[in-house]
Amino acid sequence: MNPTLQAIIKTRATPWVLLAMTLTATAFALVGSRRKAFASPQLLELSVKIHDRGRDYVRGLELIVSGDPVMGNNLLASATDRMTVLAEECVRTDGCDIDIFIRALRAAIDERHLAAASPSSVPALREQLVDQALTTVPAPTASANSPRRGLQLEDAIPLNGPVKRALNDWLTWNRPQLADAYGNYLFLREQIAPIYEKANLPEALLFAVMAQETGAKVHSYSSAGAAGPLQFMPTTARRYGLGSVDGFDMRLDPVAATKASARYLTALLRRFGNDLPKALAAYNAGENKLATLHKQISGVSFWDAKLSEAIPMETRSYVPGVLAAAWIFLHAQDYGLVSSGLEVGTTTIALRESASIGELTICLGPGQNRNGWFRTLRNLNPRLSGNQRIDVGEKLRIPSMLVPRYVEHCAGDSPLLARARQLHDATDEKEERFDYALQEGGT
Repeated sequence: MNPTLQAIIKTRATPWVLLAMTLTATAFALVGSRRKAFASPQLLELSVKIHDRGRDYVRGLELIVSGDPVMGNNLLASATDRMTVLAEECVRTDGCDIDIFIRALRAAIDERHLAAASPSSVPALREQLVDQALTTVPAPTASANSPRRGLQLEDAIPLNGPVKRALNDWLTWNRPQLADAYGNYLFLREQIAPIYEKANLPEALLFAVMAQETGAKVHSYSSAGAAGPLQFMPTTARRYGLGSVDGFDMRLDPVAATKASARYLTALLRRFGNDLPKALAAYNAGENKLATLHKQISGVSFWDAKLSEAIPMETRSYVPGVLAAAWIFLHAQDYGLVSSGLEVGTTTIALRESASIGELTICLGPGQNRNGWFRTLRNLNPRLSGNQRIDVGEKLRIPSMLVPRYVEHCAGDSPLLARARQLHDATDEKEERFDYALQEGGT
């Protein structure tokens, strides 16, 4: 048996469920070695990813054994989340017929609350998992590849002149905002997309409203007083439960704001006879104004000049802009928005060293994000300041793909963390001639 595994067993400190998942991944590697001769490039790539996640498990377990449970558990949590994503990718990959791999992962997650396995059971567990992984199992069902509900939106988007012009804007001079909005949204997606799905609203619409309103920046404020990623005005926000909680403006909470948005948009669609352009116009210009026009000019569509010319210019641009952004989201691959290799899952970690979001941004580096990770970390932790140091042991939500880098570069005597602290603490050495404060980066 591997010496590391033996040490883990002796400590009794290992999360045995995660150990079982590690062994399952090892078993999958055995399957891969037996089928390598005819494996597709996609299967080989998936096998490499699973191997890397297994390596993260081992590293996390080694840290726990060596007396660093905080960083070890951070790696284990990240590897768990990332391995679950790979299990889902296996279902979508032609030829990946090891359904037992997915079942083992999901069962392990469900069984976290059960009593830990005894050390004596590990050899038998390993043998059982290997045998199961090498057993031929039925192919995944078609339901695993069912299309997103958002695809139903295509029939409601007219590719008329205004929408085409909006498409042109998004794909030319406004493409940077579109790309930033897409990147920002993807890291929020797992928290907020299910809210729209539960409300029977297309996910593409959620992205599109965020893209048009704020570029999916959680801490956005408008000159008119709207706030949050979905730009709720104070009066409407209070009506849908977005008040102040312990001094925090709940309009800035992406989950709470999305729930309010789903309720509000559903009410607007009901009020305007399921007419999406009119509902979006009401979302932007105010429902009472649209209701008056809807009554005065009955029977005409939003695109009719009688109606469109009676609303503010901003709203005339807003509606086709949202619809065009939704169309692009539904065809993200075709429009080049999908970033190959970018992992968008997130994990909650415990800080081993006191650090601010700004300091973490510096020590994590840009990685696969040319803009750096400041906005993403702020979006994922809306209640935290950008420059206030977070205490040791406090929880922080970060992209799962960044956890190994955090473990290696953002704790202890890391030179990157030391540099970040030095920049954060820098002051004017000449008796404060320059009064320069660290910025929050609110928008």
